[in-house]
Amino acid sequence: MKFSWVTVMVNHMEESLKFYTEIVGLEVNRRFNAGPEVEIAFLGDGETQVELIGSGVTKEMSIGEDISLGFKVSSVDETMAFVKEKGITIHSGPFQPNPHIKYFYVTDPNGLKIQFVESL
Repeated sequence: MKFSWVTVMVNHMEESLKFYTEIVGLEVNRRFNAGPEVEIAFLGDGETQVELIGSGVTKEMSIGEDISLGFKVSSVDETMAFVKEKGITIHSGPFQPNPHIKYFYVTDPNGLKIQFVESL
């Protein structure tokens, strides 16, 4: 069995696509309509992808506070500077629980925590 994707229900597809392409660095793999007022986009070119589902009917999304998506970066310090430059607030961190890892969190446009992690 292989993990294929994680699904994120989004309030605004364009805003979410902008975040995941410009900030996280994922490419749109495919994007399509899936019924009246429903759009789906898959992002990422690896084995595991992020699926965004947007509906024309705006509703309050409920995202668990203890759930996050983690993405490897080459430098936490450079990534923190980049996200700040883009106007994104650091949710928490940076943290370095041991000499081998360093990370911080931001939130996506829907409130989902995104972790950027550097292996040292």
